[in-house]
Amino acid sequence: MTKIIAADIGGTHARFAIANVSAGRVTHLGPETVIRTAEHASLQTAWEAFAATQEGRRLPRAAGIAVATPIKGDILKLTNNPWIIRPALIPEKLGLDDFVLVNDFEAVAHAVAQATPDQFRHLCGPDVPLPGAGVITIAGPGTGLGVAQLLRTAAGYHVTATEGGHIDFAPVDSIEDAILARLRLRHRRVSVERIVSGPGLAALYESLAAIEGRAVLASDDKALWSAALAGTDSLAAAALDRFCLSLGGVAGDLALAQGASGLVIAGGLGLRLAGHLPTSGFRQRFIAKGRFEAMMAALPVKLIIHPQPGLLGAAAAYSQRVPA
Repeated sequence: MTKIIAADIGGTHARFAIANVSAGRVTHLGPETVIRTAEHASLQTAWEAFAATQEGRRLPRAAGIAVATPIKGDILKLTNNPWIIRPALIPEKLGLDDFVLVNDFEAVAHAVAQATPDQFRHLCGPDVPLPGAGVITIAGPGTGLGVAQLLRTAAGYHVTATEGGHIDFAPVDSIEDAILARLRLRHRRVSVERIVSGPGLAALYESLAAIEGRAVLASDDKALWSAALAGTDSLAAAALDRFCLSLGGVAGDLALAQGASGLVIAGGLGLRLAGHLPTSGFRQRFIAKGRFEAMMAALPVKLIIHPQPGLLGAAAAYSQRVPA
């Protein structure tokens, strides 16, 4: 058994926990410590703040770290977070002998690989466990649209991080034609995450208001999502219906492109939609792939409900280098 630090570094919060890993698996994930990024100047000072919560116990010198940015280049700039991370300096700055650094959604895919069946909720398709072999597509709307691919084999599993959230948005009816035309006034190219993401609901809301000739009062994303989910604003509710349709269509396209045998919706926004997706048009759009409709209908679609998939995934990513 190896004791490590699991860290999930996002735009608003940095989350930490102590985990045990053995033979390529996470065997225990301790309670999380949540630190607001705005209250710390850097990852190093936040790490020191986490160390101060350990009541004199020394931190492990190994870590799995998930960060909200692509892992490319010598300098990492996080999304919605002014911190700058230099991977080459991590051992010195954080006091580590060994670490794994992964993109936050890559970590979610690792979490999907190691979560237990009770940590998933059935959304549509056959109500069976995720397949033990083959490809599982993971998609998660949040600040953007995270996409990853999980390949399970008899020898273990492999995660591939992707930028699938940046594929082109493809409208399938006249309303979506109008939405696309309006968004093109603002963006030269409209990717799916312009719509299927947290900020995408506002884009849908404004586009639907323009179609109806309504004036739209300024509203922040949080208030708009609350109104949409509660049904207190009919236009916001209509935008949410469009969001679920688009999420289903995009998820189906991704699963089809990746040759998936199952699909998982992830992320905090996915959890907020847990009660809405099964009764929305999500499934209709997910399977509406022409001659492949029967194949798509046979795919199990789940929602991961693990309370901290980022931390689990960060620890799981490190566990893959621990030999059996």
